[in-house]
Amino acid sequence: MAEPHICLVAPQVFPVLTGDRNLQVIGGAEVQQNFIARGLRAAGYPVTILTGDFGQPDDLEFEGLRILKIRQRGRTIPVLRYFHPRLTSIWSAMRRADADIYYQRCAGAPTFVTGLYAKTHGKRFVYAAASDPDLNRPRTREKFQGRGGWRDLQLYRAGLKMADAIIAQHPGQVETCRRWNRREAEWIPSGYVPPVDARCEPEGVVLWVSVMRRGKRPELFLKLAQMLPGLRFRMIGGASMAQGDRSAQEFFSEIESSARALPNVEFLGFVPYHEVEQHFDEASLFVNTSDYEGFPNTFLQAWARGIPTISFVNCGAKDAHGPIGVVTGDLSEMQTAVARLATARSAWVDEHRRCSQYFRANHAMPVVIARYRALFDRLAAPA
Repeated sequence: MAEPHICLVAPQVFPVLTGDRNLQVIGGAEVQQNFIARGLRAAGYPVTILTGDFGQPDDLEFEGLRILKIRQRGRTIPVLRYFHPRLTSIWSAMRRADADIYYQRCAGAPTFVTGLYAKTHGKRFVYAAASDPDLNRPRTREKFQGRGGWRDLQLYRAGLKMADAIIAQHPGQVETCRRWNRREAEWIPSGYVPPVDARCEPEGVVLWVSVMRRGKRPELFLKLAQMLPGLRFRMIGGASMAQGDRSAQEFFSEIESSARALPNVEFLGFVPYHEVEQHFDEASLFVNTSDYEGFPNTFLQAWARGIPTISFVNCGAKDAHGPIGVVTGDLSEMQTAVARLATARSAWVDEHRRCSQYFRANHAMPVVIARYRALFDRLAAPA
């Protein structure tokens, strides 16, 4: 029996997929979609990707993947411009793909379009959460206040109800989905393929990598650098390109100015995803200052190399000794944790070992794809 045809609805994935260094669109969801698409293709699945117009041909074959363009440009119709071509173009591309299972990640109006198309055409729809608020109804409402508003929120909630399966990034999201949506989510860990020469530097920099938006709280990383003047810090990230974030460039400039004023901080701004890898190779510790996350891809980049992480979020990763990565309650605790791991070699070596072992057991792509295979086989089975 042939493997089912999988289609990923991923409007922003093209720059990550192709490694385009000129397009500053890098999000955690897109990074995962890239790894998943490639992993499924390597496992023998026919894979089509629906993505936005970044100047590529309309129907492109790229490294074994079929890429169809979502036509987001064109003549708008008064009153209906919200739906056309923004959402109708996704519907059209889904019809052209003619897949068996449609996979969509990130809360938004595309969730509704994907779900409705699958439901009305006898297809299967898998929704994957991209962050904790996606499955937590009160926090989802807060999330949409700044991007899309009430209309997108209602479409997303309607689309989520049409999903044949919901994928959670960690056990905490499974419980959240059960509580707020009265649905059982499938826990499939995020995956990552490290470069063949990936490494870490025990005496290297303290690294921060993310998009420069307020929820990521980059200013706290700079405060941490001020509190630890004897350590070297490196900061990477471009301005947010989220729709509706009108102050994004102003916020980025504020962070850049503050960072460049600190003698122990190296500020690099935007760096293409494929070039960020070398900066992990030069790091000893990785710091995340977000107020919430789903499951950061940067944790996987760090753990694959055995780099300990220090953050304010507990993403559910744990072994017999407790959480993987140091979870702190405030900036003072974060300062203590960074100082301890930067100066106590035995503590660093212990965390290095735990991170590496946990990554291999849970986030290596063969492990992740095996779980996707089990889900897709179940969905594709005759009723």
